[in-house]
Amino acid sequence: MMPVVLWTDALIYLLVISMALMLYFQPADGQLREALRRLYQNKMGIITGWILLMFTLLALLDSLHYRPVLPDSPTPQYSIEVMSALDAVLQPLRAHNEKTYSAPLAQHLYVKENVTLANGLVVRDYPRLNIAQTPQPEVSVLLLRGTSWGMAAILLIWLVMRLFHVRHTMGAGSWVLIIVLLGTMLLISLAGHYHILGTDKVGQDVLYSTLKSIRTGLLIGTLTTLIMLPFAVLMGISAGYFGGWLDDVIQYIYTTLNAIPSVLLIAAAVLMMQVYIETHPALFDSSAARTDFRLLFLCIIIGVTNWTGLCRLLRGETLKLRELDYVQAARAFAVSDMRIMLRHILPNLFHLILISVVMDFSGLVLAEAVLSYVGVGVDPAMQSWGNMINAARLEMAREPVVWWPLVAAFSFMFTLVLAANLFADSVRDAFDPKGHA
Repeated sequence: MMPVVLWTDALIYLLVISMALMLYFQPADGQLREALRRLYQNKMGIITGWILLMFTLLALLDSLHYRPVLPDSPTPQYSIEVMSALDAVLQPLRAHNEKTYSAPLAQHLYVKENVTLANGLVVRDYPRLNIAQTPQPEVSVLLLRGTSWGMAAILLIWLVMRLFHVRHTMGAGSWVLIIVLLGTMLLISLAGHYHILGTDKVGQDVLYSTLKSIRTGLLIGTLTTLIMLPFAVLMGISAGYFGGWLDDVIQYIYTTLNAIPSVLLIAAAVLMMQVYIETHPALFDSSAARTDFRLLFLCIIIGVTNWTGLCRLLRGETLKLRELDYVQAARAFAVSDMRIMLRHILPNLFHLILISVVMDFSGLVLAEAVLSYVGVGVDPAMQSWGNMINAARLEMAREPVVWWPLVAAFSFMFTLVLAANLFADSVRDAFDPKGHA
């Protein structure tokens, strides 16, 4: 295979490496590590943190892209299709495509077709699914098999821990890990014989589409946050610390941006970007590169238009901090303004920045769904919850109703957003315990 590095792949792994280095070089008695210890003692923080970690691991797997080697080729020839490590893991779901809709755990299509019987008679009936051409085990048997695999995996982990004398108490994180292992084994047991969440209009497995959409939602939340942070932090602290004409200019900028409907601004930028992509096809060697460029541009434009709230918050807090005694003492001793902002102002705003970032994440995930619903979100060829909801809304008016694509996308998005919101509450308690009290 030939590795392929997209722009968003490089950015997301750069973010992971940066966070790991930041945690590694933190002093043992530093404020960040003390806050993380308090977060680890919070049961809700542990539970939601494990859930977010599972979503993150799936997104990281989906960010390892490559081009597979074409079979039966005398010299190495690579496919034009760009795949990911998650595609390889989910190959059973990806390979079993049907003609059109099928309900969850069904063995027949959801709509009737003309079926030719063995005697040549043509009747109107529900055709059997491709995945169910051979006799399938009962769902109860597969559930029992998956539960047995899950218990075996848990027992193996326990034996390894005992072998290496690892002491561990059963806490909230342990129970979440047990539930995740059992759920994973149940899905593996069922996925080879049934479409667990059914199929969509083109016959693709809905569970596969939903899992592939996790990367899009997380990228919208994380990359947009990274883009808007420099604007918010730099302008917010500068406006609050220096005041005067600089404060007036920065207030004028974010007040003007707030007066423009963000959806219209995003729509105009996305449409201009789409024209650029269509007029410069030579710059993109694959459809994955085009969809990735549109996703990156969408993150940039959302970040540029959504920094105003955090900027206003940091400006107000800086106005308060600059009047404190230790800041006035530093200015009296002729300490430079840049050093005061870095050593005295920014560390006291760190908890506000972190809390706002985590809380804004869920809103950005929902923004992707709304923008895709109105047609100015990610590329229609990219897997995303917004595109799934946009495609499923037209099927809610048909009879019988095709409800499972909408429910699947909504359920996964609801789980991610709820976990992010609850995790944000835990982060707030850990980094600002006095303020919460």
